[in-house]
Amino acid sequence: MKHPMIAVALATLALAAGPALADEAADCAAGIQFIEAELAKNPTGKVLENLNEALSDAKREQGEQEYDECLEAVDEARDAVGAG
Repeated sequence: MKHPMIAVALATLALAAGPALADEAADCAAGIQFIEAELAKNPTGKVLENLNEALSDAKREQGEQEYDECLEAVDEARDAVGAG
């Protein structure tokens, strides 16, 4: 009797996480677009360096489907340009 209850609990958790992951994936993609737009403004110095690093990190994490880490990189980019 325990096994069916565990299966139902796991299925419920999986279904509940689906929309959240979709939101994070969309936020990650939007964040990458934000970083690219900031880079198009031709920043210099430390801002440029931070944006390039954040973009690289965000794209890598997007590819690995680690959206929470992608969003951390986007937050770092926002901080670099004073939009955080």
